[in-house]
Amino acid sequence: MAEQEMAGTGQAAQPTRLTVVSTATDSIRVLTLAGEIDYDTSPPLRQALDASGTRRPRIVVDLSRVTFMDSTGINLFIAAHRSLTQADGWIRLAAPTEAVMRLLQIVGVDAVIDCRETLREALGP
Repeated sequence: MAEQEMAGTGQAAQPTRLTVVSTATDSIRVLTLAGEIDYDTSPPLRQALDASGTRRPRIVVDLSRVTFMDSTGINLFIAAHRSLTQADGWIRLAAPTEAVMRLLQIVGVDAVIDCRETLREALGP
């Protein structure tokens, strides 16, 4: 019985996956994320945020289904903001959950990157 409990505990410790779905709306790349953003789950997001070779790239990241984010996510968004701004583009964060928004505010990312309450607002002017 103790072995069964230990096996169940080991499975629960595995990192939650992050899904990234990329679509386009009016020449804006929309990234819809679901799950946790941390070091182990970040590669698909890092790849999706790469807009090298794109003229005037615009990206909206829908955070409404993100359940957790650590400094890895903060660093990815700041790096994307820098590279997109240099390419005469922009990034907006849309519909962050309460926990994610609190992190963005504590670190001050909301003062650097445009954060909107809804996806619709983020896609607007």
